[in-house]
Amino acid sequence: MAMQASTAASERQLTGDKAARIVEAMRASVAERGTAGSTFDQVARAAGVSRGLLHYYFGTKERLLVEVVRRDCDVRQAALGAALAQAGSADDVIAVLVASLEDVARSDPGFVTLIFELFVLSRRHDDIAAEFGELLDRLRTQVCDVLRVKRAAGALELGAEPEAVVDVIFSLGDGLMLRMLADGERDFGPAIAAGVRCVRSLVYEPAPA
Repeated sequence: MAMQASTAASERQLTGDKAARIVEAMRASVAERGTAGSTFDQVARAAGVSRGLLHYYFGTKERLLVEVVRRDCDVRQAALGAALAQAGSADDVIAVLVASLEDVARSDPGFVTLIFELFVLSRRHDDIAAEFGELLDRLRTQVCDVLRVKRAAGALELGAEPEAVVDVIFSLGDGLMLRMLADGERDFGPAIAAGVRCVRSLVYEPAPA
């Protein structure tokens, strides 16, 4: 019965100004207090809506967090896709990925917190794990497809299959983002430069004909 209620809540769609206020309020609360410290009462007050509205549309705060991360990912994935589409070389692709990493880690650390909070929740909730995996796979597939297209066009070469290359790139990025979030005062420029050298061994310019 509880699973049916959760599924029904996840299928409801809340759009417009109220949705934006709720998502932003939850985003801010998780960044400040974490998921455990964020309650529907707090989020409802910050968003200027009733607590019952949050329960009706999202069921639980965990499902609300999934929606917050999904909406953030939609925006960031669209921006990343547009930037990668313009990349004409291996160096261009790497530059786009580095710029995305630096933008998230330095300009929007709250998004990094959301991702890691959702990861922790996914270890305890099978339904959250499935949705978190879908979000990760969607981004992975997007970048894999870009690398395939660029390789086919002769813009770059790959040192391994696209899936393996993207897994390495994302692993480096995730680790760097976590360290940048935990130690924001340190200069991570040298570490990012070292990461770029690693990625260049996997994403590189074609040999001259």
